Amino acid sequence: MSINLTLHTSPEVPLEAEVLCTDKLIGLTGSEIEKLPVEHGNRQVSVADFFTVKGSPDDSISIEGDLSKVKHLGAAMASGKLTISGNVGSHLGAGMTGGKILVEGDAGDWVAPEMQGGSVEIKGNAGHLVGSAYRGSPIGMSGGEILVHGDAKNEAGHAMRNGIIVIGGKSGDFAGVNMLAGSIFLLGETGIRIGAGMKRGTLVTMSKTSMLPTFSYSCRYQPAYLRMYLIYLQELGFSVSDEQLFGFYHRWCGDAIEMNRGEILAHDF
Repeated sequence: MSINLTLHTSPEVPLEAEVLCTDKLIGLTGSEIEKLPVEHGNRQVSVADFFTVKGSPDDSISIEGDLSKVKHLGAAMASGKLTISGNVGSHLGAGMTGGKILVEGDAGDWVAPEMQGGSVEIKGNAGHLVGSAYRGSPIGMSGGEILVHGDAKNEAGHAMRNGIIVIGGKSGDFAGVNMLAGSIFLLGETGIRIGAGMKRGTLVTMSKTSMLPTFSYSCRYQPAYLRMYLIYLQELGFSVSDEQLFGFYHRWCGDAIEMNRGEILAHDF
């Protein structure tokens, strides 16, 4: 039996609840979980002040309610599964190294910043800086996968070093900015200046996109490896057409202001 938490009182200000993570709750009784400290603004309160706790210790946790003001859920998560039935606040899965987080709603800014492994799946939309580095840090996401079925805002994959980011809907500006390595798939409409400052890695776009002048055109071809990725995305529930699966892509190399070893693959319409 898994642990189930239900929000009974909505926070007036952001509630920092990094303690609500599979690894930190395993082995605790329901009453012990209720006594764990969380930060409500500048006050320390307990989990019981906001959540009803049911179930027995397990590596599976479900949290229900409008959690849009609850931050840091699943932070540093290493194993197990966290399911969120509703919207969730910022810094979801920050620095996680393993396990699975599923959000059956929208997520705020900073989804899984600097994650090293595991999987985060957002059924709705996400905010700014998906899988990114924190300000001042040179390395963002370095492993795992982030799947956003809806839209995402600016700077997805900022300073990304490894892993996969998929955005099924619209993506904001500067996707893949300062990217070091890894793969980003933009299946919907894209914003401006994608791949700015990228050193290596692959960014795939399915919409008509204006390339920065520091990217040079390479060729038009059918990358065999990309088909394998796209089949995988179909299996995950993303909309991928036969035209995208078997079609041609324009390859652009850049960014010339950096190492010029990155690539943007733009679907040929």
